[in-house]
Amino acid sequence: MTVCEKPNVIRETSGMMMFEARKVQKDYPGIELWNTNIDAQMMWLTKNPEDYGVIISGNMFGDIVSDGFAGLVGGLGFACSANIGDEVAVFEPTHGSAPKYQELDPSIVNPMAMILSACMMLDHIGEAEKATKIRDAVATVIAEGKVRTYDMLKLTGGPDVIKKGAATTTEMTDAIIANL
Repeated sequence: MTVCEKPNVIRETSGMMMFEARKVQKDYPGIELWNTNIDAQMMWLTKNPEDYGVIISGNMFGDIVSDGFAGLVGGLGFACSANIGDEVAVFEPTHGSAPKYQELDPSIVNPMAMILSACMMLDHIGEAEKATKIRDAVATVIAEGKVRTYDMLKLTGGPDVIKKGAATTTEMTDAIIANL
């Protein structure tokens, strides 16, 4: 677990998460707890992404880390996320609702981040077998490479991407469903 803040600059509020994390860690002594500043964290994630499993941060730094490093998994269209508490859990794509594309018809947003977020939810509620089947279907579509959204083609998003061979949101969803 890595707590990512910036207490040397944001002195009034940064540091509170680490303070709380140290209290919680007492109940989980087998889990390593690291503390990093956001700027150093960005460098270390670039150099050694495999060293990080869970990063804890506030919304602003969390957005920076998740958007900055979604590229490690293919882009924002693949980046699933979850906020899990004791009583409530919320699962969503890292990109949120992709509002800059909401007016496009047909939609071009890669649905994989939403689908993979749903898989995280299924895991959370004890439906791991269903989650695995869906992840396998997503992996098959990616491996086949026949249906690719604009981000998978490394195109800049916009209304012309379909003419350049990009799949729509519906076409990608249909391809994944066909592999279930």
